[in-house]
Amino acid sequence: MNRLYHFPLSPFCRKVRLTLAEKKLEVELVEERYWEPSADFLRRNPAGKVPVLKTDGRVMAESQAICEWLEETVPQPPLMPRDAEGRFEVRRICAWFDDKFHEEVTSKLLYERVNKKIMGQGYPDSRAVKFGASRIKYHLDYMAWLLDQRRWLAGDAMTLADFTAAAHLSCLDYISDVDWNRSANVKDWYAKIKSRPSFRPLLADQVPGFPAAAHYTDLDF
Repeated sequence: MNRLYHFPLSPFCRKVRLTLAEKKLEVELVEERYWEPSADFLRRNPAGKVPVLKTDGRVMAESQAICEWLEETVPQPPLMPRDAEGRFEVRRICAWFDDKFHEEVTSKLLYERVNKKIMGQGYPDSRAVKFGASRIKYHLDYMAWLLDQRRWLAGDAMTLADFTAAAHLSCLDYISDVDWNRSANVKDWYAKIKSRPSFRPLLADQVPGFPAAAHYTDLDF
């Protein structure tokens, strides 16, 4: 049995969960308070971060590395193109969301509004929240520009790039921090991702003290 140490509103954990579900791999989810790491958890990942996947005697960390390992060991259905140029574009967009979007948006909205309270680190920094609310518009516009040219973010097929972006946006959608009216293309793209069977477990997530937005589970949002 695969076991994933995760936190429900971690975009990096959601990215791995989506990949596992799309590959139809069963997984036991173990919620980890990674900000209060136990000695056992630090033995699994000395970096003290989630996700951590335990499978077939292996213990693996870092979401992109885990997802690419899953792609190589369970090639169907494919989530990476077969050509080098296509794989480069997928990795570029994954990095865009895991690095730039995470730094400018996820950390400024989700972490300030939710994680700080859960971790007992005080109140949101209003300047950070304002910055994140401003920058998400730029990122949504960039996604709209990509989707004007392609069916999916990295090309004409759904890939890990789409799951990476959806993982970040779904966390923000949980707290109603995404303006889906800004771009019809982006909203339609997210609706396609959201309606996939692999996405259903994410829609069932609940974080105590932080109820999901009313539209969060609505497929016709």
